[in-house]
Amino acid sequence: MNKSSEKLKQPEKPGADEYECPICKDTELVLKRDEWGYEFASFCECRERKAWKRRFKQALIPDEFIHANFENFKRSTQYQQDMYDATISYLNEFAVIKHDNGTTKKILSDKNLGFIAVVGEQRLRELPAGERAEAKRQHNNFGVGKTHLQIALAKRLIKDGFNVLVVSDVTFMDELIQAKMMNDEGETLNRLLHSAIHADVLVWDDIGKAKWSEAKEALYYKIINERYRKQKPIVFNSNEDRGTLSEKIGYAAASRLLGQCGPYLLEVEGEDFRLKGA
Repeated sequence: MNKSSEKLKQPEKPGADEYECPICKDTELVLKRDEWGYEFASFCECRERKAWKRRFKQALIPDEFIHANFENFKRSTQYQQDMYDATISYLNEFAVIKHDNGTTKKILSDKNLGFIAVVGEQRLRELPAGERAEAKRQHNNFGVGKTHLQIALAKRLIKDGFNVLVVSDVTFMDELIQAKMMNDEGETLNRLLHSAIHADVLVWDDIGKAKWSEAKEALYYKIINERYRKQKPIVFNSNEDRGTLSEKIGYAAASRLLGQCGPYLLEVEGEDFRLKGA
C-alpha cells in the first residue's frame, strides 16, 4: 500500500461547522493571554449552556412535562394559586453565589416541599362501593397540577445550576427492587441509591403509589433518612394523605419526609383538570 492510499483512509478532522461550539471546538476551554503575554486556559462561554443541557438530561424529566413551566401553570382556583405561591416562595430559598475566582457556592433549602391529599387514595378505596364515587368527587386529588408545578420548579433549579433528579414512584421502586435482586454485588442498586441520595434536589412524583412491601419500605427509609441527615431537600407530591402515606412508605420515613417540610406542606384537593380537558 502506497502513502497516498494511506492518507485517503485516515479520518478527517471535523470542520469548524461540525463542532457545536466553533470557538473552543467543544473542549469548553479557550486559550487567552495575560498582560505579560503568557497563555492561560479559561472556560469558554458555551460551558454553562452545555452544563445546563447535561443537568437537564440527567434529571430524567418525564416527556409529558417537558414543556411544564411557571408561565403556563393555570391558577384558576385558590388552591392552585396557593400551590404556586408556596412553590415560588420555596424557590427563593435556593441560591448560587458566584465568586470572583470562578468558583460557586450552592445554597440549598433545608426544607422539603410537599403536596399531598386531604383524603388519600387508599382511604377512598376502603370506603363501601356506594360511598366511594361521591367521596372521590368531593376529595379529588388527581389532575390538580401538582406534578406540573414541581417539574417547573425542577427546571428552574436546573437552570440555576443545581443537580436535580426526578423519579416517578412506581417505576423507581420497581427499578430498586429489580436492582436488589441482581447478581452484581449490589453495584446497580448502589448506583441508583447514590443518585437519589446525593442529588442536590430529589423530585419524587406520586410517592406512595407503589404497592407496599417490606423491602420497599426499607428503601424508602434508606433514601429519605439519608437525605434528612444531610439536610438535602425532597420535593414530592402524593395522592395519599398524612395517614395513608405513612402506611405506604413506613411511619419512620413519613415522619422525616413530612416533618422536614415546615410551612411547605400543602394538603390539596379540587377539580381534575385532565378530565375537564378531555
